[in-house]
Amino acid sequence: MENIISNTACAMDIFPLGETAVRVVFGDRIHPDIHRHVETFAKCLDRNGFPGMIEYVPSYCAITVFYQPDIAAGAASADDRLHDRAASDIVAAWLRQMGALANGNAPERPVTVEIPVCYGGSFGPDLEAVAAYHQMSADEVISVHAGGQYLVYTIGFAPGFPYLGGLSERIATPRRPTPRVSVAPGSVGIGGSQTGIYPISTPGGWQLIGRTPAALFRPELQPPSLLQAGNIVKFRPISPEEYEAYEEGGI
Repeated sequence: MENIISNTACAMDIFPLGETAVRVVFGDRIHPDIHRHVETFAKCLDRNGFPGMIEYVPSYCAITVFYQPDIAAGAASADDRLHDRAASDIVAAWLRQMGALANGNAPERPVTVEIPVCYGGSFGPDLEAVAAYHQMSADEVISVHAGGQYLVYTIGFAPGFPYLGGLSERIATPRRPTPRVSVAPGSVGIGGSQTGIYPISTPGGWQLIGRTPAALFRPELQPPSLLQAGNIVKFRPISPEEYEAYEEGGI
């Protein structure tokens, strides 16, 4: 069995990962084009699951697909059974076919979600520190942050937590040397070259520059996460009074 199976037409490589999973790799860096391949392939898996597939887990540059070897091998073609091909080779062949399907699909137009944010003060206790780090005013940091468009690469760390790419290098800031024991739900932070939103109260070390009244994690709904991988996020500055009004009336 080969250690790596390449598909240059779909710009992806398939690696066996133990006996019950394979990893489909589209690149080795965080980039919107690579993410688009991941998202397109994931949607293809949703529509064209193969026998024995359990689930898949997407990341920045790859998708790990978990499967049941006995079911996958049992559904193999007569030729595969004749040559006693390993389950991972059979799964890789199916995934290559899916890659060809995904390669022919036009990317879907991303959904844009506007998130209201009250910056600074008790809502963003690290805003002044971020401004000082870059020798900018707090208003300049707000202007740069709210002026960007951010791609949701993935949801993780905490339920509904979006990892957002596209942060301007002008305000990219290292995480706090000592994480907070508790971060308020809705807190908008900067961690290195990314920005994100804490959906629930949790420990965290990102620089907090604001807070949104929007509920990012809603377990009573389906899907429970307000944001999904592939969405575009825009931040809209609001006043403390508007924040309170949003909280009272919901969003």
